[in-house]
Amino acid sequence: MLNILVVEDEAKFNKIICKYLEDHGYHAVSCLSANEAFDKMIDIKIDLILSDIMMPEIDGFKFTSLVREQNKAIPILFMSARDDISAKQKGFRIGIDDYMVKPIDMEELILRIGALLRRANIENEKKLIAGSLVLNADETSAYLDGEEIPLTVKEFQVLYKLLSYPKKIFTRNQLMDEFRDTDTGTVPRSVDVYITRLREKFSGCRDFEIVTIHGVGYKAVLK
Repeated sequence: MLNILVVEDEAKFNKIICKYLEDHGYHAVSCLSANEAFDKMIDIKIDLILSDIMMPEIDGFKFTSLVREQNKAIPILFMSARDDISAKQKGFRIGIDDYMVKPIDMEELILRIGALLRRANIENEKKLIAGSLVLNADETSAYLDGEEIPLTVKEFQVLYKLLSYPKKIFTRNQLMDEFRDTDTGTVPRSVDVYITRLREKFSGCRDFEIVTIHGVGYKAVLK
């Protein structure tokens, strides 16, 4: 069971969040202050942090900075009544991964938590699994039903990015960002060539589809 640290000084709201997380298969670790949170993190492996911006002792920004100094990988989701862009900008600059404005929609919170944990797992394991397809980032390899599918580095990078964020639409420029530093001669339309090759190589795979969004770019859809 994954451990989610809930750092929220409003006791009633903290209890509501923890109960909802528990009902959805997570283990909620309740904390009413930043100091209490740091103590819990010493004894318990935390998989994700839900943090309010305004907390006793130190604010959420300082708390996040201190967490990032100790653990760069753990996902952090801010919850705040502040909806101003400056607060969001500051939060993302210091390392938060997502931001929700109160009042919190609990169903949306669960969806965002699931997405953050999935991405964190992909990043930590360097392995992405989509049905019968396994992509290994360390090996830059793809296996379909246990059989390796030869891919160029660029093809692998495009596919890995698309499948890391199912249903998210990427422009050609965004997909090019994966290898822009290694090939300055690549132009946006080159992505179309890689997409065509990927569709050919995985034409027998029924677990995902690369969909063209006309005038924008591409997205991967899991089936």
